[in-house]
Amino acid sequence: MKLAVSTLGMPGEGLDRAIEVATAHRCDGLELRLHPDTGVHRGLTPEERRSARERVEAAGLEISALAGYVRVCEPGPDGPLVEALRADLELAADLGAPGVRVFPRGDDPAVGARRLRAVSDAAARLGVRVLVETHDLMPTGAAVAGLLEAADRPGTTGAVWDLLHPWRHGETPADTLAALGPWLEYVQVKDAVSAEDTTPVPMWTGSVPLDEGGELLRAAGYDGWVSLEWERTWYPQVAPVEEILPGAAEWVRRFAPASGTVPGDAVPGDAV
Repeated sequence: MKLAVSTLGMPGEGLDRAIEVATAHRCDGLELRLHPDTGVHRGLTPEERRSARERVEAAGLEISALAGYVRVCEPGPDGPLVEALRADLELAADLGAPGVRVFPRGDDPAVGARRLRAVSDAAARLGVRVLVETHDLMPTGAAVAGLLEAADRPGTTGAVWDLLHPWRHGETPADTLAALGPWLEYVQVKDAVSAEDTTPVPMWTGSVPLDEGGELLRAAGYDGWVSLEWERTWYPQVAPVEEILPGAAEWVRRFAPASGTVPGDAVPGDAV
C-alpha cells in the first residue's frame, strides 16, 4: 500500500505546505483537491501545471489522484459536465496523476454510464481513469459497481472506497469489497464519531470499522493507494492533519499485504 494525504485536510494552506506536511510524515503521495484554495484547479496555465508537477516530484512524492467535483449522475444536460470532466482529465495527465475522483450526485446509473462512456476515449488517450467515490446518492459499493458495470469501461473507470460512507448506509465492509471487486482502484481512510455524526476523529477513536476493512483489504492483496481524507475543510474545529497522519500511517503498516510497501520503508539511497 502507498499512503497519500488529501489536501482537503489543509484548507487554504497551498501546495507547498501540503508537500511539506506529506514529506515530513513520509507519505508516498498527495491527493490534490481541485479548488483555488489548494493552488490546484483546472484553470492553471501550462506553466503553472509544470511547476506544480515539478515541485511534487522534486519532493519525492507522487500525486495519487485529483479529488474533483464533477457529478457524473446529476440530472441535467450532458455537455457541460462532460466538458468539465475532460478538462479535469487533461489536468490529471499534465500533473502526472493516475485518476480523477468524481461524485455520483444522482441515482440513475444510466445517466452516469452515458457520461463515463463519453469521456472514455479521452481518458484512454491520456492514460487517466475516472474514479467514482462511494458517496452521496450512491454511497454503497453495490451502487457504484452498478454504475461502473453499466458504463462497461473497465480500462478507464474505477471505484474509490471511502470506508465511512458504505458502512454508515448499512453495507458491511465485506459486502462493499465484494461488490467493488475488480473496480477498486483507491481507498480513502478516516474515522468518525458515528454513523449519524460524521465529525472526524483520530484513527481508532470513533466508530468506523477500520480493522475490519483493513483485514479484508489485506486478505484481498490490495496494494494500491490509501489516502487519509481528513475533512478539516468542512470541520474547521478538528485537529490539524499533522496530528492524524501517524494513525493513518499505522493503519497502512498494519494492513499492507506481506509483499507490499508501507510508509517509512527504506528506498534506494536511504541509510539502512
